[in-house]
Amino acid sequence: MLEKLIERGMYASRWLLAPLYFGLSLTLLALVLKFFQEIFHVLPHVFDVAETDLVLTILSLIDMALVGGLLVMVMLSSYENFVSQLDIGDDTEKLGWLGKMDSSSLKNKVAASIVAISSIHLLKVFMNAKNIDAEHLKWYVILHLTFVASAFAMGMLDKLTKH
Repeated sequence: MLEKLIERGMYASRWLLAPLYFGLSLTLLALVLKFFQEIFHVLPHVFDVAETDLVLTILSLIDMALVGGLLVMVMLSSYENFVSQLDIGDDTEKLGWLGKMDSSSLKNKVAASIVAISSIHLLKVFMNAKNIDAEHLKWYVILHLTFVASAFAMGMLDKLTKH
């Protein structure tokens, strides 16, 4: 009797994660607001701004879009994996990957997204390399390579454990 009560309580506690995933949707809203703030900031000056500065701004926007995609992927997949299956009506378009991503594939997609985001950030750093000292550049590259190696290792481990 007590064991069943404890097990039911533990199982029901998964719903404590739901507000966290909803909170991620609020951070997505903040990201969208920041994205459009950047666009509205650059558009009036598009003919005055240097090409390099415009490219850096565009890379920042791409970076924000990748982070937004990562947020959606983590928010929805984690909710489905750990809380409850999303009850989306038949008349609503469903994302192709929804319901097909277990925690292992989600982990790999998050790692790949982090590498992509890091790559864009590193490109921004290199485009502005004249304003950054060599020591910082070295650490940016080391950090990026660490992300790449980690994502690769996680993918290899996942492949090895599936066989």
